[in-house]
Amino acid sequence: MQQLSDLHEQVKTWQGIDRRVKDALELVEMATAEEDDSLLTELTAEVDSLEQLLDKLEFELVLSGPHDKDSALLSIHAGAGGTESQDWTQMLLRMYMRWAEANGYQTTIVDQTEGEEAGLKSVTVEIDGEYAYGYAKAERGVHRLVRLSPFDASNRRHTSFALVEVIPDLNTDIDIEIDPDDLEIDVYKSGGAGGQHVQKNSTAIRLKHLPTGLVVTCQNERSQLQNRETAMRILRGRLYDLELKKQEEEQARLKGQHIEAGWGNQIRSYVLHPYKMIKDHRTDHEVGNTEAVLDGRIDDFIEAYLRHTIGQN
Repeated sequence: MQQLSDLHEQVKTWQGIDRRVKDALELVEMATAEEDDSLLTELTAEVDSLEQLLDKLEFELVLSGPHDKDSALLSIHAGAGGTESQDWTQMLLRMYMRWAEANGYQTTIVDQTEGEEAGLKSVTVEIDGEYAYGYAKAERGVHRLVRLSPFDASNRRHTSFALVEVIPDLNTDIDIEIDPDDLEIDVYKSGGAGGQHVQKNSTAIRLKHLPTGLVVTCQNERSQLQNRETAMRILRGRLYDLELKKQEEEQARLKGQHIEAGWGNQIRSYVLHPYKMIKDHRTDHEVGNTEAVLDGRIDDFIEAYLRHTIGQN
């Protein structure tokens, strides 16, 4: 029923465009016959509007994956670099929260682990809205920061890394089977905000999927049941992502290519010193306005990557 509803909306969209084009053609005839400047102005505005709409719909064709329309679960993990990398993780979180807000998505932090001195060791945020996963998946990979460290008394330049993972927030009817016997479940007291109720009771959940070794924690909600449901959604999404990576690696092997799926291959570098430049190494797209990008203006990078993937396929 959901698929049928989506297809119905697509048909309505194109029928609406068809009507607008026919009306515009009639307006052309009227403007030509009457030599009315006001009609020409109206026609120009309508043509511009249709071009923008068609560009948007054309770009959405790259978001044709089975779960591209779903919401997303985005996780950031600090890499090598200690406090510097943990601060970098928090900077990336702010960047993605600003990006989500600018694009009309709702965000909820479902789990986070604070750094010892500053920043975050890891954080998972739910990005809720249509096509959130389709766009956010462009950010998967290692992000590298080069800057003068505010945590270095000698003000030396440091390089730090953070890993971004993005999985679809799968609905409960998705065919990802999880055997209850394959789960190791621990409950513990939440260490985050949430009031006395959260602090005094064991509401936080840690799930370990024994066959794969995947571990998921959730402590954001006030009840153990809510945390368990959220943790299961995250686990289901990560199992889906794991299976997807296996298929991609098998396809690459059949092509005779080797894809290094491990840590160390940054997809993007954010250089703040000795010059300012952010460059995506997959597409060679780069900008010099680092402040704007770190404030959430990453749509150009996302679009460049998605169009790049079309060229590869």
